[in-house]
Amino acid sequence: MTAEGFGTLASHFSDRTVVTYDPRGLGRSIRKDGRDDHRPQTQAADLHALIEALDVGPVDVFASSGGAVTALALVTAHPQDVTTLVAHEPPLMSVLPDAAAAERALAGVRDVYQAKGWGAGMAAFMAMTLWQGEFTDDYFAQPAPDPAAFGFPAEDDGSRDDPLLSDRSRAVTDYRLDLDALTSAPTRIVIAVGEETGNTFTGRTAVATADQLGQKATVFPSHHGGFLGGEFGQTGQPEAFAQKLHEVLDAAD
Repeated sequence: MTAEGFGTLASHFSDRTVVTYDPRGLGRSIRKDGRDDHRPQTQAADLHALIEALDVGPVDVFASSGGAVTALALVTAHPQDVTTLVAHEPPLMSVLPDAAAAERALAGVRDVYQAKGWGAGMAAFMAMTLWQGEFTDDYFAQPAPDPAAFGFPAEDDGSRDDPLLSDRSRAVTDYRLDLDALTSAPTRIVIAVGEETGNTFTGRTAVATADQLGQKATVFPSHHGGFLGGEFGQTGQPEAFAQKLHEVLDAAD
């Protein structure tokens, strides 16, 4: 997600200086090294450089989904950069008891995308992320979902460079936590999960990540996109979400 995804949430934090940014290779951030992968370690190094350039550290960080993985990598490598990290639903495959099945499910999404294009790939992605519980034989026995059922186009535009559906972001879901580094860091780490996310993929990864860090996941309003206020066509409960985030950040003061 690029900076514009946080516009509504940031508007509820007039009492703080808020910095949003486009991660390397996304939005306004144009890569010049010829690579197109999204390694959390590389993204974390960029975020460390940004904090240093602004001369504002240590900072509080809110990060969601793949960004939450980057933020955990930042605390691992540069623990002195972050006072409090609120990591919202990091999609970490390895923390799940059914990690192998989850990897198979995600590989299936990539296969659909490569075979049929963006609309079909997004429908498969939605079917995966909305599935409740472990990825069982029942999940894999399902027919491929109809893109129209999710409001996606059925026609294939021929592109295969979507950062979410291609292998470009595989390093995000494949990232493995350095528990020793995280638990020894001075950073206060809060793993957040949406109250509506339920037992879906990112709900399960959030709860499992919190468990590995010896804590309970902190429940936030709404769902995986709960902080959104219409950005990218998605709306959660941004005001309630912001209120909860204020409470969590202020608890450290």
